[in-house]
Amino acid sequence: MTSSIEAVTRDWEGLTIPTAGTYLLDAAHKRVGFVARHMMVSKVRGEFAEASATITVAEDPTQSSVTATIQAASINTAQTDRDAHLRSAEFLDAEQFPTLEFRSTGVKSRDGNEFVLSGELTVKGVTRPVDLDVEFEGVGRSPFGQDIFGFSASTEIDREEFGLTWNVALETGGVLVGKKIKIEIEGEAVRQA
Repeated sequence: MTSSIEAVTRDWEGLTIPTAGTYLLDAAHKRVGFVARHMMVSKVRGEFAEASATITVAEDPTQSSVTATIQAASINTAQTDRDAHLRSAEFLDAEQFPTLEFRSTGVKSRDGNEFVLSGELTVKGVTRPVDLDVEFEGVGRSPFGQDIFGFSASTEIDREEFGLTWNVALETGGVLVGKKIKIEIEGEAVRQA
């Protein structure tokens, strides 16, 4: 007898993965974060509180696709003045460019539960290719009967390539804000009916 969880999972190259279908990022179980260097000596961490994503799992998992939208004004680094500056025209210009967008262009299996998700990231009206290193964390069923899977992803971008060039030179050398930004994403996706 097949259990109901087995009916929505399958084996693919030694991994138990979800069957084909459409999944939405669970707003209550996600983190879209980033890390930036500050004054060349420390790191500032932040996140975007509001983000949505649609993940279409294909019969061939390497044909799957992702679209995501992040609300620029939802940026939070736990420091009010800095957050206001990041929303301003000197950085994200959240008023003129209210969203950051990602659209996948391909998926490659790397090793075991590791994949590379290629796509196009649009920030402040500028679109550039990015590759996300993705770890498939597993598949299951919530106590509420929802079929879910978990994942984490990361990449590094050069913010200046997206027109985010504001900075201040330091007397001791270097700059106030590093140009390399690490993006860190963790989440659960929920199957749609």
